[in-house]
Amino acid sequence: MRHKEKWAALVLALALLVQPLLLPAQAAPTVYFTAVNDYVLELSDDTMPFWSGGYLYLPSTIFTGSVGRQLGISYSRYVNRQTVILYSSDTHALIFDLANNTTKDNQGNAYAQTAILRGGVVFVPEPVITSFFGITCTRTAVPYGYLVRLRNSEAVLSDQLFADAASYTMEERYDQYLKTHTEEGGQTDGGTQGVTPSAKGKSVYLCLSAQDPELVEDALEALELYGGQATFYCSLEFLEEQGDLLRRMEASGQGIGILADSADPERTAAEQLERGNELLYRAACAKTRLVCVENASERTLSDLAQAGYCCLQADMDRTAYALTSSASAQTLLQRVSARSGNVSVWLGESVSGTGLRSFLQKADQADDRCLAMTETVS
Repeated sequence: MRHKEKWAALVLALALLVQPLLLPAQAAPTVYFTAVNDYVLELSDDTMPFWSGGYLYLPSTIFTGSVGRQLGISYSRYVNRQTVILYSSDTHALIFDLANNTTKDNQGNAYAQTAILRGGVVFVPEPVITSFFGITCTRTAVPYGYLVRLRNSEAVLSDQLFADAASYTMEERYDQYLKTHTEEGGQTDGGTQGVTPSAKGKSVYLCLSAQDPELVEDALEALELYGGQATFYCSLEFLEEQGDLLRRMEASGQGIGILADSADPERTAAEQLERGNELLYRAACAKTRLVCVENASERTLSDLAQAGYCCLQADMDRTAYALTSSASAQTLLQRVSARSGNVSVWLGESVSGTGLRSFLQKADQADDRCLAMTETVS
């Protein structure tokens, strides 16, 4: 018995020693590195690829200068006309019209996926770019996240060999990424996104329930006025009837999720989500894995996660505190500021255009950024 007790004590001691060593690795943020042929680009929150509507979006700035020329693609942006043009030397050109939410080529052909303006940077849909210009985009799992690589016939190494060869460079990029946030007062705490992207502020992920079209339209006007993003979790009825608003969400870079109810006696949560994606694709040629499932058990949430859905588990639930005035906006900002790191907030339908505009204004003054949830954040 004494020997067993000694072994048990030794195992417990080792566990206590090892556990603290594991925690920092669990808190490290997941990032998307970007590479063109055999060159790894700088790592930045402002230009990091992200997923929206089931498609990977790339910063159009990849195609500027000598980096873009490696792929034979050039870039022009006309701010006044809200247009970005990507073109090649053989007169192939893609025109992304942000004002009218369209994508066309110079032959007049239209494409379903359009550009997204986010934080002043125009992001373009990867499938359209790679198909039109005949280049390849691959994603390789690497330490700290994934390596998104754009390449053409001039690339020397295969994807895995390149990822191995570039491991030291990616580690340097990642260390500099963390160092920049630390110097600016940021912190990696394993929160919503893991890294505070601003010297003074943080990222705030506002999540709304999209059931009332008037509420959604007011919210979209407020977000567009202040250049902010949020995520709208849409009921099946909304997805079926509000195609114009869904397309507006997609065009302005808002996040779109599906709202389901596990207590529905007619359809399971999984069936509701499947139907929601069918309706979303019909309305906006997009699909999503972002979901909010009400009345769900832990088993249901676990099963949905296993099926690939990103179930909303917000850091703050503010549905009991309506965001309808300047006073409530100030209270919400104080609650957000009191938390370390980035914060996701579930507002449900407890929000008005007036309250949201006030919060966005106050958040902007505090150097906070209101962003949409993505499949890599949630």
